[in-house]
Amino acid sequence: MARIVMKFGGTSMAGTERIRTVAKLVAREVAQGNEVAVVVSAMAGETDRLVNFCREANPRYDPAEYDVVVASGEQVTSGLLALTLQAMGVPARSWLGWQLPIRTEEAHARARISDIDTGALSAAMAKGEVAVIPGFQGMMDDGRISTLGRGGSDTSAVAVAAAVKADRCDIYTDVDGVYTTDPRIVARARKLDYVTYEEMLELASVGAKVLQTRSVGLAMKEGVRVQVLSSFVEGDEAPAKGTMIVSDEEIEEHQMERQLITGIAHDKNEAKIIVTRVPDKPGAVASIFGPLAAAGINVDMIIQNVGRDKGETDVTFTVPGADLLRSIDLLEGAKDKIGFNRILSDDKVAKISVVGVGMKSHAGVASTMFRALADRGINIQAISTSEIKVSVLIDEDETELAVRVLHTAYGLDAE
Repeated sequence: MARIVMKFGGTSMAGTERIRTVAKLVAREVAQGNEVAVVVSAMAGETDRLVNFCREANPRYDPAEYDVVVASGEQVTSGLLALTLQAMGVPARSWLGWQLPIRTEEAHARARISDIDTGALSAAMAKGEVAVIPGFQGMMDDGRISTLGRGGSDTSAVAVAAAVKADRCDIYTDVDGVYTTDPRIVARARKLDYVTYEEMLELASVGAKVLQTRSVGLAMKEGVRVQVLSSFVEGDEAPAKGTMIVSDEEIEEHQMERQLITGIAHDKNEAKIIVTRVPDKPGAVASIFGPLAAAGINVDMIIQNVGRDKGETDVTFTVPGADLLRSIDLLEGAKDKIGFNRILSDDKVAKISVVGVGMKSHAGVASTMFRALADRGINIQAISTSEIKVSVLIDEDETELAVRVLHTAYGLDAE
């Protein structure tokens, strides 16, 4: 017998028929004698609909009231799944965020989980009752409902799994695992049996949409074994084996010889900013990034050109595409302090990343990337690296070509 947390995303909960399919998957685990908790998202498109209602009611909406509205989507699906399980003869009840409670802190609409009281929840699971929990929501210290930010149901599921000491957390999506790259771009992409927390964290942060970045970081911190698999099954068939997200140590037990590169990710939601003729002196760069940091804007790739004879330099960096206009406004507002000449921007760019723990101990990963792109005439505009990742910025129009070229260059194509 195992204790399992199952999480189902919006496409899995999109309507009563899909919810019946989910209920069958849950009932299968219960029939095997497992203790089960289920975390659910709102129906596909429902959160967007609720967000639009908030904007129509008040464009400058109160985040606390926004949370009240958008959290209702998960409340509906948790109740519907509990009802469906009961109709199938499976004991089940819903537990809303404030009923456990799932305590959160920091700000409304982007709260962080601080603690989950699992006493009653664990007792219900131990006696064979399926606990259905709405993802994405929790409760602030003042008792008001809160939400974790878009995609927060993944984080909810991992947090619940850690709190109840689950044997694993199964994340059901519309894909059957983590692939070496997007199979819609590369038909010969391979599904991976195992990926390390560190690799998945990098992949999620550079464009892979399988898991929310926060959820992977929490799983790594708490040691929660996560499996990604598909909820789209026919009839009563069991879902195919997915991809396990685990520690380095567990992967070494299964794979003595590991692939150098685990995957290729791409992200078109990037924008490039060039701040020209910045004074080449101490503190100038800090004056650029200070206002952006204060506004919570994440800066990724940064390049500072060699100083010119006249004591000036250009600074190039990237921000999320949605933050481009806000970033420009903030920099223009600080123009006198920074002392730059003008700002150039480009939102038709894409970030391509190669990720793999193997590059910690192997040289030549970056040179392979640069040579493969150069051979196809793809120009690199910026570069950033970490211990297990190399990312480059290129023209958006060359995204798919770059992904295919690199997938082949690193020997990731399925045979």
